[in-house]
Amino acid sequence: MKLGLHFFKLITFFIVLSTQAQVFDPVSWKTSVAENQEGDLFLITTATIEEGWHLYSQHIEDGGPIPTTFYYSETIQKLGETVEGEGIEVDDPNFGMRVKYFGKEVTFRQKIALLNSLSKIQASVEYMVCNDEKCLPPKEVDLIYDVKNIEKQEISFISKGENKKQEIPKNVVSTNIEETVAKESYWMLFALSFLAGLTALITPCVFPMIPMTVSFFTKQSKNRAIGIKNAIIYGLSIVVIYVLLGTLVVAVFGPSALNELSTSVTFNIAFFVILILFAFAFLGAYELVLPSSWGTKLDEKADKGGVLGIFFMALALSVVSFSCTGPIVGTALVQSASQGGIGPIVSMLGFSLAIAIPFTLFAVFPGWMNSLPKSGGWLNTVKVVLGFLELALAFKFLSNADLVLQAHWLEREVFIAIWIVVFLMMGLYLLGKIRLPHDYQAIEKISVTRLLLSMFSFVLVAYLIPGLFGAPVKMVGAFVPPIEYSESPNGFGAQQSTHENLPEGAHILSPYNILTFKDYDLGLAYAKKVNKPILLDFTGYACVNCRKMEQNVWTDAKVLSILQNKIVLISLHVDDRQSFDEEEISPLTGKPYRYKGQKWSHFQEQKYKTNAQPFYVVLNAEGEDVSKPVGYTPNVDAYLSWLQNGISKASN
Repeated sequence: MKLGLHFFKLITFFIVLSTQAQVFDPVSWKTSVAENQEGDLFLITTATIEEGWHLYSQHIEDGGPIPTTFYYSETIQKLGETVEGEGIEVDDPNFGMRVKYFGKEVTFRQKIALLNSLSKIQASVEYMVCNDEKCLPPKEVDLIYDVKNIEKQEISFISKGENKKQEIPKNVVSTNIEETVAKESYWMLFALSFLAGLTALITPCVFPMIPMTVSFFTKQSKNRAIGIKNAIIYGLSIVVIYVLLGTLVVAVFGPSALNELSTSVTFNIAFFVILILFAFAFLGAYELVLPSSWGTKLDEKADKGGVLGIFFMALALSVVSFSCTGPIVGTALVQSASQGGIGPIVSMLGFSLAIAIPFTLFAVFPGWMNSLPKSGGWLNTVKVVLGFLELALAFKFLSNADLVLQAHWLEREVFIAIWIVVFLMMGLYLLGKIRLPHDYQAIEKISVTRLLLSMFSFVLVAYLIPGLFGAPVKMVGAFVPPIEYSESPNGFGAQQSTHENLPEGAHILSPYNILTFKDYDLGLAYAKKVNKPILLDFTGYACVNCRKMEQNVWTDAKVLSILQNKIVLISLHVDDRQSFDEEEISPLTGKPYRYKGQKWSHFQEQKYKTNAQPFYVVLNAEGEDVSKPVGYTPNVDAYLSWLQNGISKASN
């Protein structure tokens, strides 16, 4: 019985050891050279990816995972950029951005021109892969293309082997990976755009047009049947006009480019400026109007009658009401652009239907006009409230750009303070305490609607105030910057760093108040100086389980006390993109490191025969291993026991 138990323990030990010492290599690469019917040459690179893993696109914004990058020999001339497969796009909460990746298989194609006679073309590819548990450090692989064996083929720009139905990784929340999810996203976009259209309907530029339009159709139609037909044509014309606008946006930028624009710093700042201009227009600073000559010419076309005349009537409505609908349409297009694909078309369909249906119904049933409220100051109130909402939304786009740049223009406290002021002013306006340029009469009595809206605004302000002091404010968590992107990541009034006069290369890991080094040599020198053991932490900015360990295990009181007082933490980020001041050669590849993360990745792989993170080792003050390495260990007691055992051995 005891022999069987010992045998079981031995087998378990070897399984654990082999798992920890495993060097994962889930991607294999195949190359070829192809020629199309026009005689153009292409370098074809196909990546085959193991089940459960995914390879990232070439087009990833800064602050996200490491993009796939090709480095071609100078013996060829690149004609255009490397084209990749269609891929899978997801909203990744770990990076706070939209990313694209590939599963199972993807093909990359680079059009080239040969500068001289060659038999082989040399290149390399740098890439990063993840699964639902871990991300591997960036890896560089040499590629060789055999020019002697050129394949004649019809070049397609979409990977045939790509699996769009791939299971979503557990650590990624997607909005349109699978077709069914895409449909749900488009339905949500349609619904929100429909609501935006209903809002535009009750603005001062559109609402008064309803009785005027109904009166026109009632008087001009010879009988009820013709009136109904003309009203339907009018409604359909409104839909066609706005859908054509959405189609134009997709045609100009392209479905995939819209998604890239949504994560671009330049376009996020541009959207911020545009929404600020829209907000000021709604608040009454100025009027956004199209040239009056446009409306005059359209009226002349409309007077000709017939189907074409009705279409120009609908177009005239769009032009005349632009000062109110323009900002709403612009905001809807900006928001739908972040979804990519046919998002702008779906958005404009929902928006236009919300405007077209009421105009059509009131033209068909003119008796309903008696139930409409009269035009008045309440229409301007709607416009001003929209202005405040546009103002708040504008800063979300500025925040997106700031987060990508890591410029710290708009940290969490500043963003929340801006929102507090915006919604406080909106609440005071609704109560009549503030008057703007288009408010000609003072409010004597507050309607129930105004009272409820002002209460909502003040409740939101009260909810946001604790966010200034570190509260999570989860209800608006999708809009405000993350808590670590703030002036006080520990929270206002929380324990601040007890470390003074930080040693060279050290910094404080917030919000845990742990002294840590990002350089092995500097950390080792400090450990020798203070005679403390070392916790060597192979980690990554893109490592999900590393963050889980820090947030759920390192925050335990006993573990945190050890990390703060009894050990020197050296955290080596394998995806650190900082370049070296001087060229260093990797002993693993014999090539210069491209960035610092490669050095730590090669160090881990060479010494510990693994490339997975997190990966922890306890060393003594001389840098000698004193513990068996461990990886992801979510059990606090197990990790604490391992840590204490390592420190005990380091002290002997």
